[in-house]
Amino acid sequence: MKAITYDAYGTTPNLKLVDVSPPKVGPGEVLVRVKAAGVNPVDWKIAAGYLDPILEVRHPVIPGWDVAGVVEAVGPDTFDFSVGDEVYGYVRKEWVELGTYAELVSAPVRTLARKPRTLTFEQAAGIPLAGLTAYQSLTRAGLRAGETVVIHSAAGGTGSFGVQIAVALGLRVIGTAGAHNHDYLRSLGAEPVLYGEGLADRIRALAPEGIDAGLDFHGDGAVEMLQSLVKERPRVVSIADYEAAAKGAHQLWVRPDTADLTFLAELADAGRLTVNVEHALPLAEAAKAWELSASGRTRGKIVLTV
Repeated sequence: MKAITYDAYGTTPNLKLVDVSPPKVGPGEVLVRVKAAGVNPVDWKIAAGYLDPILEVRHPVIPGWDVAGVVEAVGPDTFDFSVGDEVYGYVRKEWVELGTYAELVSAPVRTLARKPRTLTFEQAAGIPLAGLTAYQSLTRAGLRAGETVVIHSAAGGTGSFGVQIAVALGLRVIGTAGAHNHDYLRSLGAEPVLYGEGLADRIRALAPEGIDAGLDFHGDGAVEMLQSLVKERPRVVSIADYEAAAKGAHQLWVRPDTADLTFLAELADAGRLTVNVEHALPLAEAAKAWELSASGRTRGKIVLTV
């Protein structure tokens, strides 16, 4: 099969499109014929070696965790899905080696759910990591309908999912973003607030009695800023500040979860969760996709079509 690989830590030029053996399919796994693979910043950060202290990486690596495709085979004693089922998922395994930038990927069933019926494969592949991160951040903060949440970096890939999910859950959402993204946030149902100096005061003007929770999807001192605004200090969740736990906040690392993926699929099929695919590139252009991701100038999702 064709797959993108890299042999050592380095930069995007290390990516190669090569022929490799199809993956084995063990108990509790299915073989997925990949239609689209989502591109996330973590993919190129792993390749650069930034996560080496916490992730087991075995070279050569096929990168990628997000996938949408069709079940081609099932492993022994595996009955969760059948051949021909359309699925999507966050295929994070025990170590980084056999990912989704390939024609075929073996996926533990705990990492998959049935693909949203109303979305294309490209749209579905853009959801798993970012969508799960947003939803699990909201649940980690213990938010309930009627409460107010601030989402820091609300127009980004994770933030825009967070806004839509929060609105669907009945929350009031205040979202931070640059001025050029304010109309976009309003279209998703958030009240936009401008980044930069004086941000905390602008949020206080919108929520003078305080906010119920804060989600940090950006870092750069946001945890402390959000803690100064929440009614209860522990209700701050960060995916961007690796010292969040030491500061009394929750530091979240997203987990594969079939039930959560199913919830997101149901939101999408109900028209409550949309996916903006800004770039859909062929598998051979994975290096270009990483360059676009690293530029930080892409509002929507980047996917590779297979």
